[in-house]
Amino acid sequence: MTGGQIRIPATYMRGGTSKGVFFRREDLPQAAREPGPARDRLFQRVIGSPDPYGAHIDGMGSATSSTSKCVIVSPSAVPGHDVDYLYAQIAIGEDAVDWSSNCGNLSTAAGAFAIHAGYVDAGPDGVRTVRIWQANIGKTIIAHVPVSGGAVQETGDFELDGVTFPAAEIVLEFLDPGEDEGDASMFPTGNLVDRLEVGEDVVPGGTIEATLINAGVPAVFLRAADIGYSGTELREAINGDAAALARFEALRGAGAARMGIAKSGRAPAIAFVAPPAAYTTSSGRQVEAEDIDLLARALSMGKLHHAMMGTASVAIAAAAAVPGTLVNEAAGGGERQALRFGHPSGVLRVGAEASQADGRWTVTKAVMSRSARVLMEGVVFVPEGSF
Repeated sequence: MTGGQIRIPATYMRGGTSKGVFFRREDLPQAAREPGPARDRLFQRVIGSPDPYGAHIDGMGSATSSTSKCVIVSPSAVPGHDVDYLYAQIAIGEDAVDWSSNCGNLSTAAGAFAIHAGYVDAGPDGVRTVRIWQANIGKTIIAHVPVSGGAVQETGDFELDGVTFPAAEIVLEFLDPGEDEGDASMFPTGNLVDRLEVGEDVVPGGTIEATLINAGVPAVFLRAADIGYSGTELREAINGDAAALARFEALRGAGAARMGIAKSGRAPAIAFVAPPAAYTTSSGRQVEAEDIDLLARALSMGKLHHAMMGTASVAIAAAAAVPGTLVNEAAGGGERQALRFGHPSGVLRVGAEASQADGRWTVTKAVMSRSARVLMEGVVFVPEGSF
């Protein structure tokens, strides 16, 4: 304790196009080692939420959905896995912590952190396989982490659009990402395309077609043209338009209700897709139509994401692999195991293996490449009595 503050060992990491504060479970104060209000309040204080100013000045967050995140990693209690990875999305202005889903981007950092934290031996130079149990949603993620000199190799020439500097490539495999246990289905309604009733104030005619899928994250996919967009939009075109954001929330809510998760607390992502077209990224780089298979834009925490959420990338890969979905349609139709999609920051390549049996689609694996890097290591300070 220092000056009325508690010191907690922590590591600040970038994973993909997100950043978060990582903790070893054993380093947390006793009251925060188990789920509950104390853990929530601790993580809120670390990030600087809830913040009515929307700035996170008094915390480690950066007031965006991509940076208001905390992670707990610990030795796995699940056979066949190296570590358990538990993720918290901290609301910015609201008094809320979401434990209902995964962060695909920080999954990359979880694999690297497992080695940094000493849970997995780096071993000889090469690529270390880290088997991760994603404890929020009960899924397996395999991270292929490059190692050199007995440590994670973080520098390299792999470029990830949305990240300024190159780094070493980490390949992620999301195993059985679809909701496929018991009576649950990757397509919760049993349809590849549903028609949502949303009202004339939301879309002309009051109805709209959507693909509703649960793979990586529950997601509602729309055609960009059906909501008046081209699919080439950047954040500025949408995030400053309160009426547009309200319409997206209405569409998201309608999709959640049709999927049967409106009251479950696991809010779906909402995204819109379009066939390939040339556009200029947020960094000013030109992407040509022939460089991509489709355009995709997604909202996170009510705002258009600056790139693409990792879990939404899994959903895109899964939906694109199934002929008949709106995502597959935008990509030109047919069977495909890999695609390149354009997002506001550039291009991402993803892949998925899908199969159909007894009229039911499943995805056995989704694959993507990301990178991760330790930004700072030491302790975070939290005022005594704040959790």
